[in-house]
Amino acid sequence: MPPLSPLYLLRKLLGNERWQRLHVKASAWAAIGVVLVLLIGSWIIVPFESSAPRATITSFPLALWWSVETATTVGYGDLYPVTVAGRVIAGIVMLVGISVFSIVTASLATWFVGSAARRARRVALALEHTESAGEADAARELRALHARFDRLEHLLARSSGDKPEPPA
Repeated sequence: MPPLSPLYLLRKLLGNERWQRLHVKASAWAAIGVVLVLLIGSWIIVPFESSAPRATITSFPLALWWSVETATTVGYGDLYPVTVAGRVIAGIVMLVGISVFSIVTASLATWFVGSAARRARRVALALEHTESAGEADAARELRALHARFDRLEHLLARSSGDKPEPPA
């Protein structure tokens, strides 16, 4: 496959580690699913609606625009189904559109929360490392101070003529 073909690029993109995460896969499949539902819904609704009286969806381009309006829940009111079959198809397109936007929104929220959680974990690890290094430094300094005080006590005891106590 040539490096600039869409299939090659899609395979490279989906093979990336970030794209392997469940929420990203769900968003990608949902987007593919909504495109298919929009195309199939537009293709199926035209025969039902085009011959109906007062029909507004009479061609595939109009049906495609209607399905985008319906899936995004914009509904300008310029195009709408008048037959029962058209309304059933509209219901399916609406549910799929709402579901896909919900999945994409949840995926973005998961990405933001996951990114913040990873950052918080890195900060906590750095803080923990700094804290343990500080504790080790403080313990080392404390041992050095104890050793100095012990030497001072030993020197003071020897200079005053008392029996020196061995350092601890």
